[in-house]
Amino acid sequence: MQDFEDIRPYLDHEVRHVVDSLLADPEFSAAIARYRYPRSYNWLPGLVSKLVQKYLTKETAHIHTIHDVQIIIEKYLDNLIEKTTTSLTHTGLKKLDSGTPYLFISNHRDITMDPALVNYMLYHQGFGTLQIAIGDNLLKRPFLSDLMRLNKSFIVKRGLQGREKLQESKRLSAYIHHCIDQGENVWLAQREGRAKNGLDKTESAIIKMLHLSKRDKSEKNALTNSINALHIVPVAISYGLDPCDEYKAEELFALDVEGKFEKNENSDIQSILAGMIGDKGDIHVAFGEPLYFENEVTEEEVASVIDAEIIKNYHLHPSNYFAFFELKPDLELNIDLAKVFNKTEAEIEQLKVDFDTRLTKIPANLRPYLLAMYANPVISKSV
Repeated sequence: MQDFEDIRPYLDHEVRHVVDSLLADPEFSAAIARYRYPRSYNWLPGLVSKLVQKYLTKETAHIHTIHDVQIIIEKYLDNLIEKTTTSLTHTGLKKLDSGTPYLFISNHRDITMDPALVNYMLYHQGFGTLQIAIGDNLLKRPFLSDLMRLNKSFIVKRGLQGREKLQESKRLSAYIHHCIDQGENVWLAQREGRAKNGLDKTESAIIKMLHLSKRDKSEKNALTNSINALHIVPVAISYGLDPCDEYKAEELFALDVEGKFEKNENSDIQSILAGMIGDKGDIHVAFGEPLYFENEVTEEEVASVIDAEIIKNYHLHPSNYFAFFELKPDLELNIDLAKVFNKTEAEIEQLKVDFDTRLTKIPANLRPYLLAMYANPVISKSV
């Protein structure tokens, strides 16, 4: 593990020291206080932060292992799911073997909830929890890095160039293969950054990275063997509602009109919190078939197969159709949503009213982007 010291998750014997360091970090206590008690924090930030620190010290006194950390996270995740979703379902896990380590490659819609939900489903079906890839661009504060690494996250270094980028990609590839070899499940997004327009497409550079540490030009079917060894499972995560839809629409609008979008230092934190506490409606997590290739393939071909599995298994929601009908009104009469979703006409109508109300709260210049975001999965599945 020495080659991966600065990117790997923390180990059990490191946990207590890291937790104590977090508790001693005033920025960490202030961040939790600001999130949990925003009104009180605005009035008395110092006092509220101290009270939060005292509570956290008591709450984490028993923590000594990664498992202890994840038990606490599960409790909070249970609460989030209860408060922010109307249902959480999954398919496909019966086709997988809990004794086989898999590399789960999923579409990417939410920064933290995507891997959290895959992890949640695996854990409750008797699979080992995930090692989670997370970009260092999201870890602008030291305590965030510590929190993620306590939850079995490993760091993907962004923003590197040239030879340094190549070497780091090779090391990341080696680490992922190391995890699989050690029997650990791994989660990786199909692309760098979320699919803000609702189009889920795997970057072939991700597949190339996975092969870098095993590359041998003299070996026949080298890429095929490398990919097969990872037991890749495509995962399609679909949210009935996206708590970050307006933020994403703002970014897409800015890119269209100004050619660029400038994040501030709080943009990612804002998206993380919105994704966690915002209303998500029905959520479905679909696990695809493990990918194994007999003949030599290219990175682009592997990416294409992953895309096909994700699109095929993506679970559409009424919101997707509402947006699609808004953009393609002539096709609305061809689909009976009450029958598709096994609901009454009144239930579908109420969902439509709720979606339209949500839409009217969005600035008019952003609505086309938001509608396309929800409609594109319908279009992808019909192509």
